[in-house]
Amino acid sequence: MKIICVIPARAESSRFFEKPLALILGKPMIQWVYEHCKEVEVFEEVYVATDSEKIKSKAESFGAKVIMTRDDHDTATERLYEVSTRIDADLYVMVNGDEPLLTRDAIVQCIPDGLQPGDFFVSNLMTDFSNPVEVVDATNLKIVTAADDRCLFISRSPIPYPKGAMDYVFHKFVGVGAFTRKALDFYHNTPRGPIEKIEENDSFRFLENHMPIYYYNCHCKSLSVDNRKDIDGVEAYLRNL
Repeated sequence: MKIICVIPARAESSRFFEKPLALILGKPMIQWVYEHCKEVEVFEEVYVATDSEKIKSKAESFGAKVIMTRDDHDTATERLYEVSTRIDADLYVMVNGDEPLLTRDAIVQCIPDGLQPGDFFVSNLMTDFSNPVEVVDATNLKIVTAADDRCLFISRSPIPYPKGAMDYVFHKFVGVGAFTRKALDFYHNTPRGPIEKIEENDSFRFLENHMPIYYYNCHCKSLSVDNRKDIDGVEAYLRNL
């Protein structure tokens, strides 16, 4: 089975312009992500997918392979779909370019055993919230799964609501996902539904159409970078390793 890794990296973020190039302990964030992905043995190739010549130049300077994509993609998954039309693979693993702390051991957990070419499959990673304040933060996606890891619901609101008990560990989205070509074709050819529009979360492209997504708990440290202030937290964590 051919598995490739794609790191989507766009420059035109309204909250953090050229975020992939932000320095973390003197090294661009996109380089931190790329180097962790290169440690995953099952990846036949690792690509940075971008619409920015500046990001392309920087990525190539540290040895990354780069695929230039269109600049009108609304989501990282749509950018991944474009890559899938140009590079053939059985499974495409997408690692968000703003997850500099994700290590090899966490990334590989989105890949299940027994997957066959031609299957429909979508997975993502999640981890436990360590700070209760993060649970009520709408920028953090909360995940609820069934016993077999199949996703039941996702929301920016705290779910499930702790009415009957308080001893529940909430789970948050981690920016790693795996998609077969069949799943990416479905995503591209299916219009956005009302819940996807309300929550601004494209995982609902599958959930609203009864297509399964699996979330695996990687029990990892995840500090995604949404703004420049988040860089301080990432650097503080790395200095204490």
